[in-house]
Amino acid sequence: MKRKGIKGEGTWGYIFIAVALVMFAMFTAYPVVSAFIISLQKYKPLGSTYVGLDNYVSSIKDGIFWQAMRNTVVYTICTVPVNLFISMAIAVLILPLRKKTQSFFKGIYYLPVVASGVALSVVWLWIFDPLEGGILNQLIHFFGFENQNWLGSSKTAMFSLVLMSWMSSHGTSIIIYLAGLLGIDETYYEAAEMDGANFLKKLWYIVVPSLKPATLFLLVTGVIGSFQVFQNAYLMTGGGPNNATTMVGLLIFNNAFTYFEFGKAAAQSLILAVIIGGISVIQFKYAGKDVEY
Repeated sequence: MKRKGIKGEGTWGYIFIAVALVMFAMFTAYPVVSAFIISLQKYKPLGSTYVGLDNYVSSIKDGIFWQAMRNTVVYTICTVPVNLFISMAIAVLILPLRKKTQSFFKGIYYLPVVASGVALSVVWLWIFDPLEGGILNQLIHFFGFENQNWLGSSKTAMFSLVLMSWMSSHGTSIIIYLAGLLGIDETYYEAAEMDGANFLKKLWYIVVPSLKPATLFLLVTGVIGSFQVFQNAYLMTGGGPNNATTMVGLLIFNNAFTYFEFGKAAAQSLILAVIIGGISVIQFKYAGKDVEY
């Protein structure tokens, strides 16, 4: 009877996770396998031709692919660390407030996460308007600078996307950091005060180490998200000017749905997946050594 009970519990366990397994198979496993098969073909809706690794070779030899990869790396380096710093700083500033005030600020900062990406892009297009009516141009006029074509110049287009990320990508990170801050035992702060520690020392020796698990999580997910960035580049600049803001995600989209090179797009998506996986492994290996969950 004991063995039957264990067997029955195992059966019910598989029944409970069956829906998740089916969803994973349909929307994750099958698309990945299908993408790999397509990457080995010159894909056509009616009759595809097997080309082996030609799509991978052509992608690696494609200068635009490496330019898009370089743009993506630059975007990632410029946005992820700064966004983590800003989110942690805002969370620390919100923490001492009353609960109602905390909830108000959390709602304000989280609002862009649930808002439509298209609506946010329209707002930022207004901010980056190259004419005098643009909000950012009005601001720099105050300091004596001339109008800038923020999204139309290769010198400022990437900075514009980075600035957009700095100003509107903190909602989830702030919530996670606040949860981590609320989990820090007050006795740590009391002991530090008894030793004469000031605010900065308590921040460096107590808050930052205590938030390492949250920081690692946000770092890994932030890098993954930045390497997959598509919406901002597509809606704001279309990848221009002169491919200055063409990200890998946008290049894959264009290859698939503009040039109908589905095999090449599938190959590039798998190359991107391997790169993201490799970076994630490195992050866990070196940044997660002393992280406890």
